[in-house]
Amino acid sequence: MKRKKVLFSIGILMIVGLIAVFGSRMTEASGGLELVKIADAFQTEDILLEEWSFYAREHLVDLSTEKEVQEYVKELQHKFPDWDWSESGASDKWEVTAVSPTSKHHKEMLQIMATHTKQPIDAYIVYRVSGNEWNKEMESFFTENQFKNRLSDIFRGNPTVFSGMKGSISDKIDKAVPTIASDLMEIFKAKEIEALKEDNFMSVSAASPMFSNSITEDMNLQIGIRSEGLGGKTTIVVGTPIITIEY
Repeated sequence: MKRKKVLFSIGILMIVGLIAVFGSRMTEASGGLELVKIADAFQTEDILLEEWSFYAREHLVDLSTEKEVQEYVKELQHKFPDWDWSESGASDKWEVTAVSPTSKHHKEMLQIMATHTKQPIDAYIVYRVSGNEWNKEMESFFTENQFKNRLSDIFRGNPTVFSGMKGSISDKIDKAVPTIASDLMEIFKAKEIEALKEDNFMSVSAASPMFSNSITEDMNLQIGIRSEGLGGKTTIVVGTPIITIEY
């Protein structure tokens, strides 16, 4: 278990670097639709959903002073007046966080971060929407204009995006880890690029024509599967273009 968490931590560090290097290759428009595709695959394979998330991040390169960042924050506060806004700061950084009103199905969060260690100022905005339930209401949120308008209201340019879902298969279903991976790869019409395979753990990086966001020229899908062994549940995580959920 500890080693798997170490792998996850390394993955998060990779995300930070990959955002900077490959960000221009990713677009937010398809991110929500890709969550819908993953949800359909979970339903097909009888995977019980535990959590899902959509993450988008933009480097605010056109804002060069703290005043400009603060004006941008005021614009967002005007657009989302019912969100809970808070502010924190230190000698080297300034951060504003906004959380959407309580919802039965999901939570949205905004973070605007700016550092004072460089001139011009270095600023980022992060938008995350996550939940523990997936239904027709959530599918409509991502496939209709509400989601598109939300992104248009928040971002100034073209953010990098990541979509992912985590679920599990009951211990009553006797299905080997490689079989689960193979079935999901078939659903996503994916081609394996590289994989780590052990008795009760498997991580696959792949290319699928069903997803548009990519980390490299081809890779745009990751599947992680961990089994607790005989009598235990099996956890499945699917992410595009890479996994950002711990498993």
